[in-house]
Amino acid sequence: MSLFSVFNISGSGMIAEQQRLTAVASNLANANSMGDSTGQPYRAREVVFEPLPADPGDSDGVSGVGMGGVRVAGVMQSTEPGREIYDPGNPQADDKGYVQMPNVNTTDEMVNMISAQKNYQADLEAFNVAKTLIQKTLTI
Repeated sequence: MSLFSVFNISGSGMIAEQQRLTAVASNLANANSMGDSTGQPYRAREVVFEPLPADPGDSDGVSGVGMGGVRVAGVMQSTEPGREIYDPGNPQADDKGYVQMPNVNTTDEMVNMISAQKNYQADLEAFNVAKTLIQKTLTI
């Protein structure tokens, strides 16, 4: 693996984690929303990652498998059931007086946010270390 491929790998990780943070922000912003224009509650979004294939020349020499980074395969809506609150005066309440709320668990979203931030910071640190190594190599 060349030193320059570290830029591609860490850059792809930063882009993926940025999209994960965007999904977390959307989930947290809509955690208490009543519903959309169709009356359906907000569904939490989850980002799915997949590995990127490595460049053919970037194998590790032992297993023949190289590292290529990561990309977002898609953003899925959670299938978890939403929570219900009793509010018979709400216009969106059903015949029993319950209102369907989003299926966003704020505690889980905060954990996802911290995890995404730490992963982003690790990718940024790897990027900066590779940049420093290349700069030092050029001064030799």
